[in-house]
Amino acid sequence: MPNRGASHRAFVGCIEPRMNPSTPNPSTGELTERIAATISAAGGVIPFSRYMAMALYEPGLGYYERSPRTVGRDGDFATSVSVGTLFGELLAYWIREAVGALPGLASGPIDLVEAGAHDGRWAEDIMDALELAEGDEQRRFRYRIVEPSALRRSWQLERLARFGDRVSWSDTMPDEIRGVILSNELLDAFPVERWRWNASGRCWVEQGVAWCGGRFEWAPMTTPSPPEWILPGALEEVLPDGFVRERSPAAVAWWGAASAALREGCLIAFDYGLETEEFLTPARASGTLRAYHRHRVSDDLLSMPGELDLTAHVDFSAVAEEGLRHGLSTWHRERQSRFLMRILEAIQRTPGRFPEWTPSRVRAFQTLTHPEHFGRGFRVLVQGRGPFSCGS
Repeated sequence: MPNRGASHRAFVGCIEPRMNPSTPNPSTGELTERIAATISAAGGVIPFSRYMAMALYEPGLGYYERSPRTVGRDGDFATSVSVGTLFGELLAYWIREAVGALPGLASGPIDLVEAGAHDGRWAEDIMDALELAEGDEQRRFRYRIVEPSALRRSWQLERLARFGDRVSWSDTMPDEIRGVILSNELLDAFPVERWRWNASGRCWVEQGVAWCGGRFEWAPMTTPSPPEWILPGALEEVLPDGFVRERSPAAVAWWGAASAALREGCLIAFDYGLETEEFLTPARASGTLRAYHRHRVSDDLLSMPGELDLTAHVDFSAVAEEGLRHGLSTWHRERQSRFLMRILEAIQRTPGRFPEWTPSRVRAFQTLTHPEHFGRGFRVLVQGRGPFSCGS
């Protein structure tokens, strides 16, 4: 997503306390009423994760249900995919040369399963690159998009129709996968819980959302603190009152379900995030949850539901631990820049196996790897069945 010193979604702009879109979405009022009604039915407060789920995914009204044009220069944020076709080309090369050479996948079809495909652009870039490189063997790769939204599926169908039966869809993850499960900025889009440190009580207090005086407001809940968040006594003594953390059980659960479905191959996630210990630093005192609109970022998280993209940093430690629990091995856990440099090094060792490095591809690679763009804040986690010993 766009460029904020590479520590969050890529964007061009500044931090603002409040944003007012010049062309309000007519459905914003309807979504506000629906969320307010949900709060009333729940007794006056709902978890922020429930608010976030409705703000982003409520059918016909949520942010990701509005338009495929939320991503890119003319949207609210940019992603590695919106930089150009290179991101998909590099990943296609890695899939073909490294994953495709694994003993369990060296022959027979290879599944490419993507969740969070948005408008299908990444799938198109990957399939185009595989089609060009594989020639008569291109049917070895079968692309499946896991998409529960009928609206988003219609965007993807329009873009990918030319691939015919080489691309298929399902509402849920297949039971068995031999190949690669792909995600790009998916984990950060799962709803998160928001917790605030109560210094006097030495405990975390979950932050819910209430409807008060015609607007959404934060409200404390009585949920027990996450047991894995027990802090050392010395840290409890110095952690400032009001320190904020986020937690996404939904993202971890998705990774676990994907791990359970994988029979051969790997899971790969590109996203911005931190290791668990990095969340407890002075720079993160207000948490990582942010709202985006037209390449501007805001801390005003409860305004204009359906108009703002809500997102928080991924806890890569929690996600990786879930994969290990399901018997996976960690193949790569590093910055996106280092992972893409590994692929570049492999390309240089195998001339003729990758498209020509035109000036536009060189510029795209710099954007994907430079610390001021996508190179520093974005990370990659790759976990697979068994050890990984193939080149990149």
